[in-house]
Amino acid sequence: MINILFVCHGNICRSVAAEFIFKNLIKEQNLNNLFHVESRAISSEEIGNNIYPPMKKVLCQHNIELFPHCAKKINEEDYQLYDYIFAMDYENISYLSHFNNSNHKIHLFKDFVGLSGEIEDPWYTKNYEKVFQELLTCCILLLEKLKLII
Repeated sequence: MINILFVCHGNICRSVAAEFIFKNLIKEQNLNNLFHVESRAISSEEIGNNIYPPMKKVLCQHNIELFPHCAKKINEEDYQLYDYIFAMDYENISYLSHFNNSNHKIHLFKDFVGLSGEIEDPWYTKNYEKVFQELLTCCILLLEKLKLII
């Protein structure tokens, strides 16, 4: 089983959207038993909160199945458990650098799938649809890449 963790600032927009998109993709391809997927925050600001309504609306518009969600902050146990930790931006990478990344678990999401740059925070930009499309593209590429190693 491959353990995947998506990380963003508050775990109410990007990381949880990536989690739900990826879960939908693996469900469509009947690969649920090969992956464990969750998401976390680097901040404590939104702990306990559900997905942010505008992000939830976009996911629903694209028929992405939603799962129960409660924002959580990443911790050392998460770092030990997950095989891949995908950060949405450089701020997330900077925060995650306090974990010993000697086994190279932490990656900027777009870089890992062969794209470049960050996935912007729609909390500030209000570009929820654009972020959804970027996450969808990245999740599709990620799944194709990981299917080569399972």
